[in-house]
Amino acid sequence: MSKYASLVTIEQNYQNVQELASIWGDIRNELETHEATLEETYAILGEYDFLLVIDAEDRDSAYQASLCIERYGLDMQTMEIIPMDEFANLVNDL
Repeated sequence: MSKYASLVTIEQNYQNVQELASIWGDIRNELETHEATLEETYAILGEYDFLLVIDAEDRDSAYQASLCIERYGLDMQTMEIIPMDEFANLVNDL
């Protein structure tokens, strides 16, 4: 499994914060059908509205998960991430 970070911007007009908050359960359930898990969700200040951490079987699953989330009116920029200990091993192999 690989981890992905997604920077999210709200594109759809939601009536209120409660309506927006209610979509996360639906998103979690739908991601499971794409072999992906929404591990962490953060509201952030600045250019983006949310930061998501997604665990996916492979790049295709991550792509399908992103498309699934975008159907809820959220625009995403998704990047693969690796833990620092794995990164350190890559650097040590150079």
